[in-house]
Amino acid sequence: PEANWMVIDHADRLGLSQLHQLRGRIGRGGRSGNCVLIQRSGGPVARQRLEFLAQNRDGFKIAEEDYRLRGPGDILGEDQSGIPRFRFARLPEDLPLLQVAQQEAGNLMRGDWRQWKGLVEAEKRAKEDVATN
Repeated sequence: PEANWMVIDHADRLGLSQLHQLRGRIGRGGRSGNCVLIQRSGGPVARQRLEFLAQNRDGFKIAEEDYRLRGPGDILGEDQSGIPRFRFARLPEDLPLLQVAQQEAGNLMRGDWRQWKGLVEAEKRAKEDVATN
């Protein structure tokens, strides 16, 4: 609780959220805190991440930037960063679209598929194709 200095070697190996949490452990109780981040590898992307952290204190913005730069990882696998093998959405930008898709899928599962004009038109075309072949 009384620490006011922290040095993090190989900071480029940690996520921004992790670094932000560590940084929050120093300089408590009215004391100023100093956190030194040492980059050993990772190139310009790692430097960009660390510079963003140095300029921001908002944990939510830091988490969003970390997600944007490192990617979501493999949601169904073990990779903690990078582009997933199956790309289905960009979060949080596509959240409204995913919510509509979820609602439409629910309609389909409840048997309300005729409410979706696209399926009605597809069914009509399929019946026409069967009739002409």
